[in-house]
Amino acid sequence: MDKAELAALLTPEGLRLLDDLPPVKSAADVAATVSRLRMAGHSPDLVSAVVGQARLRVRATTKFDAFASGMLFTRAGLEQATRLSVAAHHAHRFRAAGMASVADLGCGIGGDAMGFAALGLRVTAVDADEVTAAIAAYNLAPFGDLATVRHATAEDAASDLPALGNPDAFWLDPARRTAGHGDTTRTASSEWSPPLDWVFDLASRHPTGVKLGPGMDRDLIPDDVEAQWVSADGSTIELVLWSGALAREGVRRAALVLRGTSAVELTAPADTPDEPVRALGAFIHEPDGAVIRARLIGEVARALGAGMLADRVAYLTSDAELTSPFVSTFRVRETLPTDIRKLGAALRERGIGRLEIKKRGVDVDPAALRTKLKLRGDGEATLIVTRVAGARVAILADRVPAA
Repeated sequence: MDKAELAALLTPEGLRLLDDLPPVKSAADVAATVSRLRMAGHSPDLVSAVVGQARLRVRATTKFDAFASGMLFTRAGLEQATRLSVAAHHAHRFRAAGMASVADLGCGIGGDAMGFAALGLRVTAVDADEVTAAIAAYNLAPFGDLATVRHATAEDAASDLPALGNPDAFWLDPARRTAGHGDTTRTASSEWSPPLDWVFDLASRHPTGVKLGPGMDRDLIPDDVEAQWVSADGSTIELVLWSGALAREGVRRAALVLRGTSAVELTAPADTPDEPVRALGAFIHEPDGAVIRARLIGEVARALGAGMLADRVAYLTSDAELTSPFVSTFRVRETLPTDIRKLGAALRERGIGRLEIKKRGVDVDPAALRTKLKLRGDGEATLIVTRVAGARVAILADRVPAA
């Protein structure tokens, strides 16, 4: 969306037209809606803006649920926005630490700022992009005086704390992709905006939360912050670094696992050592991605009475009939040949036509493997392809219901 399209959209006519549109879910819906609106005499800028927003609102329901129908987006802003359910967890951290006001430097379309304001925190939301700041202002308007939006760089905004309302704490989500409202590409950490060194300097002086990608180089994490990896519905989505009063005493590593409306967390004062490798047992456990990133696999293993299936491979194995919200658990049936022809024949003999394929520590394309196996039958199972003692193994198993 450019400035002309935004100007056309942010009018009574534009917003009314957008709210009256039925959901635009497909390319065919886009073409039909554009044709209808152009025939009705609406300007190209307005049609482009309205149809684009209608399409983004449909996509945004996965992150913002029913709130998406009353919000505005850019394509890049939606892709990078925090899910509203996750933003609520961020906001709870600030409130639990006694913070009453937050400066959100790099607010994007305002996802986290909405979470702060929804919990009654005063938030000043700042973004360096003029169009994005205007969209954030629209999205935050329902919160009234609790939310203020400024168009500025993080560095300029933070240089005048009284103008920011002397916030109790800061929230930063450094831009890790090229500038723009549509397709963007990832940049090196040296090109982030604001720069990581500047972010860490601010965090050393003020209570701060910093949202980063979950795969960030761990060597860059300062020693005096709490590092919390977050997963949502099976996907590891972010790393948050907490400093000052926002960091919990004695916690330097945390894995927050969100599934639907449930939330469980594992914490430790440091990375924890893995348990020793042991022979394949009756069960295999796959730790959640946040647990793996936080290097807390050993904590989970000890709780399950499990050991590592192999060095540097994130599978655990045990004989105890235990599971945990921090792992996916599979009951082992048997090991099968790894040769594709023999493996396929064995699966067909067992009548397995629906196969979940999981792999770690081996170069396997599950989709290509499934095609080559020529499955046939009404049965279902999970195939775990990994390595043990340097050799590839194929383990047939069944998922155990989540704890």
